[in-house]
Amino acid sequence: MGAGLKWARRSLIGDRAFYRAVMAIIVPVIIQNSISNFVNFLDNLMVGALGDAQMSGVSIANQLVFIFNLAIFGGLAGPGIFGAQFYGAGDIQGLRNTFRIKILESLALLAAAFVAFLGFGRPLISLFLQGDGDPALAEEMLRNGHDYLMVILLGLPAFALTQCYAGTLRETGETRVPMAASVAAVLTNAVFNYLLIFGKLGLPRLEVVGAAAATVISRYVELVIVLVYTHRHADRFVFIQGAYRTLRVPGPLMKKVLKMGAPLLLNEVLWSVGMSALTAVYSLCGLTVVSALSITFTISNLFNSVYMSMGTAVSVMVGQALGAGKFDKAKGDVWRLIAFSVAMAVAMGLLLAAFSPLIPRAYGGVTEDVRQMATRLLIVTSCAMPLYAFAHCTYFTLRSGGKTVITFLFDSGYTWALSVPLALLMVKALHADIIVTYAVVEAANLIKCVVGYFFVRSGKWMQNLTQLHNGSGFPSP
Repeated sequence: MGAGLKWARRSLIGDRAFYRAVMAIIVPVIIQNSISNFVNFLDNLMVGALGDAQMSGVSIANQLVFIFNLAIFGGLAGPGIFGAQFYGAGDIQGLRNTFRIKILESLALLAAAFVAFLGFGRPLISLFLQGDGDPALAEEMLRNGHDYLMVILLGLPAFALTQCYAGTLRETGETRVPMAASVAAVLTNAVFNYLLIFGKLGLPRLEVVGAAAATVISRYVELVIVLVYTHRHADRFVFIQGAYRTLRVPGPLMKKVLKMGAPLLLNEVLWSVGMSALTAVYSLCGLTVVSALSITFTISNLFNSVYMSMGTAVSVMVGQALGAGKFDKAKGDVWRLIAFSVAMAVAMGLLLAAFSPLIPRAYGGVTEDVRQMATRLLIVTSCAMPLYAFAHCTYFTLRSGGKTVITFLFDSGYTWALSVPLALLMVKALHADIIVTYAVVEAANLIKCVVGYFFVRSGKWMQNLTQLHNGSGFPSP
């Protein structure tokens, strides 16, 4: 027992310097995500005050926007892996080239999103409205969702460009600037939501269109802050110097980044589509499920912010260690980061379970059945949070070493091979209700944790990508 405790203390608990480094990275991210999720909660409350149809319509539209957002994150992840390692190796030209690749990928994804949403917005929203319920209610949900989606499209370019800048700043260890920009954006969003949804201070009452307009305004506020700060401090953020003189990137580097990044992009798209498919399957239990899930996801995100920030810590600390060739440090840090993340998830899960009967009562515009359903779903979520935390860190560990094919199978492969079929089995074959179905699907995350554990333990994810290419994109001598 004594030897086991010593091993655990040595392997899973870091020293003060370790936790100082972790906290320096995650605290700004936690603050950023917490404020963002809290404002999203307030937005959800305001839209919820309009009624079930409005909240469900906005929730469905946001499911579609969520797919685009994850596509951006996935598309930028490949260049981001190289960027963190280039910075760790002191190769600024390599970092600059990865920034250019992000810009090019964002332009391609924006074009695809506008084609999909403008051409197929209504049919996509209708996929979530197949459950039992009042046809008139379903039609109202469709109308609200489409109105919201058409306005929110205007903010997609700002979101994409912000992620290009913010991601590269984080790869250099700068997390405060993206945090400050995000805080300003979410506060702007909150204020304009109140003004435009309800028509205050002489402004028109726009309801769901007002909610979308507020989000668009906030996206451009965030972009302006990040963009202006980065360019004004070009002596500090050297990668931006000359970044726009050309968008050409050396072919060998572009090929390597795209080859490694393609599974990440495909993963994020398929995973987000898979999560939307799960919501569509859950909605087969009834139209009211859409409203309950909207409340559940919004509230649980408030409590997920803490452990979700650990993905950034893994990307930065492990990526930089790998880029510097410090493999022992990278592997040691991973297990300490995982242990720390799970411990935080347990604490936040207990808090979520304690408050789950209370928070849904703040939604005055929805029915009591929806509030009670959301409470039970939140309790299930709180029990599964340690599993989320473990899987989240293992995913980012594998990604930091460039094992993108494995992360593809680990994430979206799992979603489509297990989660979606399991939900369909529960709903269509076993006729289980939403609570039992949701609990079974979330409990199955234990399988992902076991698989992730063995992948990380193997150490095969550890590789120094900067040894493959120098900053100009040609093989290093």
